[in-house]
Amino acid sequence: MSALAVDRAQATLEAVDVTKSFGGVHALRGVSLGLAEAEIVGLIGPNGSGKTTLLNCIAGVYAPTAGRIVLDGTPLGGRAGHRIARAGVVRTFQNIRLFARLSALQNVEISALATRQATRGRSRKLALRLLRELGIEELAEREAGTLSYGDQRRLEIARALAAGPRFSLLDEPAAGMNDAESDAVRAQIERVRAERGCGVLVVEHDLRLILQLCDRIYVLNEGAVIAVGTPAEVRRDPAVIAAYIGEEEHKERGDDE
Repeated sequence: MSALAVDRAQATLEAVDVTKSFGGVHALRGVSLGLAEAEIVGLIGPNGSGKTTLLNCIAGVYAPTAGRIVLDGTPLGGRAGHRIARAGVVRTFQNIRLFARLSALQNVEISALATRQATRGRSRKLALRLLRELGIEELAEREAGTLSYGDQRRLEIARALAAGPRFSLLDEPAAGMNDAESDAVRAQIERVRAERGCGVLVVEHDLRLILQLCDRIYVLNEGAVIAVGTPAEVRRDPAVIAAYIGEEEHKERGDDE
């Protein structure tokens, strides 16, 4: 049985042969990906390979040009993003999208209320619990726009969790962080899986984080899947080394061109 066939047999959230074109540009070319609850899956590849576009298709930001997004066997085609979030598929963004003038607490409360995870009388308690889980409870009354970059990233994860996701799509959650901060994000994602049984799809350029965190990894290049497997399998795949890992390790060493 092929790796993809195994994925489809086990998955409850799927992208099936998804193609996305913008005019004459093909951002995705027949991409298939499966994610089960309580599974952490990585999505890596060079800049411009289609990673964020795939997240946008899954979350309902874009409608695929062809192919399907399927949740528990039911196609999600045509549903608006807020309806997909209410169905349990929630994403964060590469570019932080908080309500800068509202407090950290209010940002999380709004998410809980918008997805009907809490009533007005209970949203504050839920929001405080999530801020505590992410280690930023003491910042609850601070305006989101005044928080440090790392704390804004944590707040965005708290806001995603307030929507009660079965599946979280995280777009570069450790971007701009040092190793210690990246390790803290990894621990938080692992806790989300352990305590909530949430499936997590992570787009990230931090290979150290991805290789330590994920059960499986998909690799995109030029809008197509070129490899899928365990971290060890992907790391030694010649196509992945040529298209991505070699380039990233070269950058980490700081070698000259």
